Amino acid sequence: MHEDEDQPLAGRPVLSAVAFEGGERIAEARHVARGFMTEVQAVHGIPVSERAMGLVELVVSELVTNAHKYAPGPSLLDLEVVDGAVEISVWDSDPALPVPQVADTGRVGQHGLEIVMAVCRSFEIRREPVGKRVKAAIVLADDPGGHPAGRLL
Repeated sequence: MHEDEDQPLAGRPVLSAVAFEGGERIAEARHVARGFMTEVQAVHGIPVSERAMGLVELVVSELVTNAHKYAPGPSLLDLEVVDGAVEISVWDSDPALPVPQVADTGRVGQHGLEIVMAVCRSFEIRREPVGKRVKAAIVLADDPGGHPAGRLL
């Protein structure tokens, strides 16, 4: 029995956790993210803007791609709705922390971390006892002023 099973659905945490090991993890992670966001809206009745839907897929894709590219072994993807935002957390086994590149319009590629940091309400990287965890939050509701990081509900 799940510890929240006796709570009404609206009072339960909205979360998903997936482990990845193979080469298909990036496409699968995007699929998991889209499914999670669809469930958040359809099952839990939490409004999700198209902007948020797309940004969650983008951020999941970038973070899982980095884990796949730079860390040997498995990675973990956690998605959770907290305070009007989706928190995206990716753990991998490599303890080396990624460093955003200095802006360079002539550089081809390696802009993923810059993009993630620009579109998220919050972003953090921390070492874990094994490996590291990268966390980012995307606000679910659109900002009436058009700010890409959205707004709090």
